[in-house]
Amino acid sequence: MIWQGRFDGEDPLHHRIFQRVTLENNFENIKENDFALQGFSVDEGVRRNKGKVGAAVAPDHIRKNMGNFPVTTAYFSLKDFGNISCQDQNLEEAQQKLAKNVHQILFNKAKSIVLGGGHEVMFAHYSGIRKAYPNSKIGIINIDAHFDNREIQPEIGATSGTGFYQIAENETLNSLHIGIQKNSNTLKLFDYAHQNNMKYILADELFFENLPKVYEKINEFSDSVDIIYLTICMDVFNVAIAPGVSAQACNGIFADPTFMHFYRHILNNKKLVALDVAEVNPGIDLQERTSRLAASLINEWFMEG
Repeated sequence: MIWQGRFDGEDPLHHRIFQRVTLENNFENIKENDFALQGFSVDEGVRRNKGKVGAAVAPDHIRKNMGNFPVTTAYFSLKDFGNISCQDQNLEEAQQKLAKNVHQILFNKAKSIVLGGGHEVMFAHYSGIRKAYPNSKIGIINIDAHFDNREIQPEIGATSGTGFYQIAENETLNSLHIGIQKNSNTLKLFDYAHQNNMKYILADELFFENLPKVYEKINEFSDSVDIIYLTICMDVFNVAIAPGVSAQACNGIFADPTFMHFYRHILNNKKLVALDVAEVNPGIDLQERTSRLAASLINEWFMEG
């Protein structure tokens, strides 16, 4: 049993998340403002990108660390639609399955949450959002050390690092990348970002005194789009708090007050319709730190939503 936690009573004031989860397989049961959860148990894109595989088993680890959080809003409903896996290394088929499900979730005006998996989840999640909002200007906020805008090599195919390239080659890309590391992206990737108007905030700019400028950039971006999709690659965080990722970062950011200020500011935005976390690798995690952090980041939306 994955969804479990401390039981303090049946009164709604005692409720924790595990008491408000329903396991579903019928998208017609979704109601407006429900949170609809899926696991993307896939790390084929990480394998193709020559990273450390293991993120495919992350969704259930994150779920386990979500269950005990208290319910803090008057209306809270979480519907869990299980996991999507990758058969025969067919990443593209798994991405199409997720996109189809996300489309149905958003069509019913629920809020989409996906637990990765590798960051190839981003292209799949976005594809579903695009199906649901074919005529809208979709803004992606990517909290990540990397641009993930590598060109696709035909002999390898799409990977965990090609998602933004895939979008930009097919439509106008509207993205804001927060936490970008200079030592994690080549000049080629920065050049592609500039050519495609990929806005970004460097990790070095994320300090308390600079919050007004960070807020300004987030607000300008939000004002320029119709809806927002937030994706978080856990390798943006310092290895001390997120050791369980493929690309560990000794100089990564922390989930400190500075981060939480602008993160909650994004979550409070009424244009936000979808959120995912990616790159949790339980096999190399320590004390479930990365899974716990990922779970707490999802829970912040529950508290704000």
